[in-house]
Amino acid sequence: MRIRFGCEMGYDFAYPTPMIARLTAHPSRFARATEPDRLTIGPETPHEVFIDDFGNRCCRLVAPAGAVTLSVEGWLDDDGDLDPVVPQAIQHPIEDLPLEALPFLVASRYCESDLLSNEAWRLFGDVEPGWARAQAVCDWVHGHISFGYGYSNVDRTAADALAVGRGVCRDYAHLFVAFCRGLNMPTRYCTGYLSFIGEPEPHAPGDFAAWTEVYLGGAWHVFDPRNNAPRRGRILVARGRDAADVPLTHTFGSNVLTKFRVWAEEDIG
Repeated sequence: MRIRFGCEMGYDFAYPTPMIARLTAHPSRFARATEPDRLTIGPETPHEVFIDDFGNRCCRLVAPAGAVTLSVEGWLDDDGDLDPVVPQAIQHPIEDLPLEALPFLVASRYCESDLLSNEAWRLFGDVEPGWARAQAVCDWVHGHISFGYGYSNVDRTAADALAVGRGVCRDYAHLFVAFCRGLNMPTRYCTGYLSFIGEPEPHAPGDFAAWTEVYLGGAWHVFDPRNNAPRRGRILVARGRDAADVPLTHTFGSNVLTKFRVWAEEDIG
């Protein structure tokens, strides 16, 4: 299937403001792109595209004073399959993990795995290591947190989400990441476009989504504690230790968000 995806974000800046945007598809998706996405800036503004330390594609610019719009649109081919489920995937001993997985075992700004490790072992220590344990964490987090856009709080950590029991998709992801790392499973935070292809209506307004990837059985596997079900049309934008590593836009100055629109849908035209 062919998926059309993109976003349009409007800002009002009081003065020229440096910013970094992560809004385009991750380089791992390039091979499937039928019409590669690119970031369009209005008014036209000099910018630099670079790859960050986590392999994400980023755009650096100085936004001019006044109204600024960042737009992305692209098309890619997708096999239409649901996220893979691999029940036989094992949890590796730490000494057998590849070096690339090690940074995703330790605590980070929003994922205090050091503080939550004892609770993780209390809740999940009796579950068979590997896929079953990761899925048990996913089930528990999905059931523990109540979702609501009004519950958004950019300062909320995994420990906070555990305590208050409510949040948005990033809070589900942060708590899942913290628990899994506390259980010695390398886990990274992901953000991107998530379609409603094959999902029953009514559909929520388009938005960016947060999910996770756990290293099991020699590969990284998607776990989505917000939805807790395999989905189609998941388009990765960026991955890191937590949301602090992969903000969609990082502005180095005050601004007002004036427009926010996101889409990811099957292109049947």
